[in-house]
Amino acid sequence: MIKEAKDGLIINIRVSPNSSKNEIIKSSDIIKVKITVHPVVGKANKAVTEFLSKQLKVPKSNLEILKGQTSKDKSILIKIQDTEKIATIKQFFS
Repeated sequence: MIKEAKDGLIINIRVSPNSSKNEIIKSSDIIKVKITVHPVVGKANKAVTEFLSKQLKVPKSNLEILKGQTSKDKSILIKIQDTEKIATIKQFFS
C-alpha cells in the first residue's frame, strides 16, 4: 500500500470514479479513492490528484501518477522529503 522511495512515498490505490461523493476508504489490503468525476480523458486522474492533494495537505505538483494512467489501480508518488510530513501521511493511511 505505502512504500518509501528516494523521492518520497509511493501509494497504491484503486480509484472508483462516478461515485456519489469524494472519499478515501482504507482497508487492510487496499486504499480505495472514490471520486464523483466520470472517467473521461484524464479527468478522473486530475480529480484524484486534486482530492489527494487536499486530503494530504501537499501541493498538487508533488503528486505524480507513476503507473495506471488508464487503469483503476494506480501507483502515485508523493514527492516529499520532510520526515515529519512522511510520518503524518503514513499515519493518515494506517
